[in-house]
Amino acid sequence: METSGEELNQPILHSKSPAASISRQQSAAEQEWSKELEQILSDMQMPAFKRYRVATWIELKLLFYLAAPAVIVYMINYVMSMSTQIFSGHLGNLELAAASLGNTGIQIFAYGLMLGMGSAVETLCGQSYGAGKYEMLGIYLQRSTILLMATGIPLAVIYILSKPLLIFLGESPEIASAAAMFVYGLIPQIFAYAANFPIQKFLQAQSIVAPSAYISTVTLGVHLLLSWLAVYKLGMGLLGASLILSLSWWIIVGAQFLYIVMNEKFKYTWTGFSVQAFHGLPAFLKLSVASAVMLCLETWYFQILVLLSGLLKNPELALDSLSICTTVSGWVFMISVGFNAAASVRVSNELGAGNPKAAAFSVLIVTSLSFIISVVAAIIVLLLRHVISYAFTDGERVANAVSDLCPLLAITLILNGVQPVLSGVAVGCGWQAFVAYVNVGCYYVVGVPVGVLLGFKFDLGAKGIWSGMIGGTTVQTLILIWVTYRTNWNKEVEEAMKRLETWDEKKEPLLKD
Repeated sequence: METSGEELNQPILHSKSPAASISRQQSAAEQEWSKELEQILSDMQMPAFKRYRVATWIELKLLFYLAAPAVIVYMINYVMSMSTQIFSGHLGNLELAAASLGNTGIQIFAYGLMLGMGSAVETLCGQSYGAGKYEMLGIYLQRSTILLMATGIPLAVIYILSKPLLIFLGESPEIASAAAMFVYGLIPQIFAYAANFPIQKFLQAQSIVAPSAYISTVTLGVHLLLSWLAVYKLGMGLLGASLILSLSWWIIVGAQFLYIVMNEKFKYTWTGFSVQAFHGLPAFLKLSVASAVMLCLETWYFQILVLLSGLLKNPELALDSLSICTTVSGWVFMISVGFNAAASVRVSNELGAGNPKAAAFSVLIVTSLSFIISVVAAIIVLLLRHVISYAFTDGERVANAVSDLCPLLAITLILNGVQPVLSGVAVGCGWQAFVAYVNVGCYYVVGVPVGVLLGFKFDLGAKGIWSGMIGGTTVQTLILIWVTYRTNWNKEVEEAMKRLETWDEKKEPLLKD
């Protein structure tokens, strides 16, 4: 499609949208920055160096308002789960093992599945918001919540059957019983996930992220206080710890929903409950499943790393050293997840608005910034490789094992500075199904088999398993870089418009705020 720069820089507003006559609902500053960015990128009279220097500064400001709060939200979510594990651990070694197993073995599966399915909202809401079809955001929010709540029912059954499942997987009856008690308290959390992630993506699509960060920060304080009371003062044990974690997630959901329904800025994107939310669910489910598969394949990939390490000749040392490295990687990964959300929002908004230049430029800046931060983190890890483990344990053998793995950790950090951001770009463009196929090939056809070969056949242990899996991630990252580099952004704008026309339906209000 050949179009002039002037045409491509005009936001696509539809007359049937109730918000067609208003400006986009960003803050005045962000709206001005976005407008200025489009003008600068289209100004061929301005010297190239100056044009890109000014455009970079504007894009960095836009990203800061998205990425920084998103990083805080994901960090706090991470800390809430970790603090529950710590509270449980102070009850005893059995309780620590049970909480760890419940969190990493079962809870993270539901988290990844729900977060992945919620990414469908990210694609459609982001592009609809950029196109000015504001009324559809509330419909997508409701559709996704319905599907995720329905998905929560079979997940709840799995939680209820966690004890026999854990025993079947080889856990001792004692640990399985304790872990099951912890998991029972997490059943309400499943449905909190089902409500939270669509709300979170609904807000992110409108570049409104800071309120979620404030709500999560306050909730963390409440969570710590209630956990202390439940576990130590009321003697509720593992069940009390997990129930408080579920309650804390529902506090976040309730506060975010109240913020939406009571705030005037959402009067066009949230117009009340509608029967239209029940229409088109099969097609919406297809996109949601593709999103879930894309994310779950990545989550399971690193769980397999830990599982395979437990089969090595010295599993205790391998697991201890790997757990320290994956914890460090997890903290740094939260930064990349924040940039993932920012990339998805920026790309989907600009595609929906018909701005291919701004979308492509945003991809370049957010990927470069995340890469630079990850390289700095990798250098710090290498400099501290001999002492980093002492923050977790005093064992010298573990310290030496961690030091030996730190070069692989540094490579992983660098790859994680690029791969999640490009996955965010994929979500913004609606490429979830394609990336799911790429993940299957790179992770499970290349990464896992090569890791098993190096770790067991060539007796390289944890280093061999990790090296093989890094190889899979490297192949995946290179494919995403190549596909992104070759993307025809004019065509992506066309695809976004087709997608919005397919999903845009006349609303039939059931309830009004």
